[in-house]
Amino acid sequence: MEEQRIDDQSNDQDDVAATINEKDLAEKLDKIGWALFFVWLGISFLADLGTGIGLLGIGIITLGIQLTRNYSKLKVEGFWIIVGLLFVIGGLGNLSEVEIPLVPIVLILAGLALLYSVIKGNSQK
Repeated sequence: MEEQRIDDQSNDQDDVAATINEKDLAEKLDKIGWALFFVWLGISFLADLGTGIGLLGIGIITLGIQLTRNYSKLKVEGFWIIVGLLFVIGGLGNLSEVEIPLVPIVLILAGLALLYSVIKGNSQK
């Protein structure tokens, strides 16, 4: 009996340590993402790269952080995926000189996200 309690305690401590390490990693990735954002913004302003390249870079950084979270077995944040995609779409639209109406796209994505959450919520019950 005593050995089982010790094993249970060590498993609980391992779970707590894993949670702390995941939280630390998530915080580091967030800080890295913000640092890259500011560095890229500074570079794009200094080099006068233009709005399209600036938006595209921000989108790539945002999506790259989420991809890194996925490979690190951390929760991927759907909000930031949508934001990253919108930056990429906006940047590509600006570069191709095609007017992309971002407000309708945001409304459509918001509606789809709401539908998804309702459907996902119903399937869990």
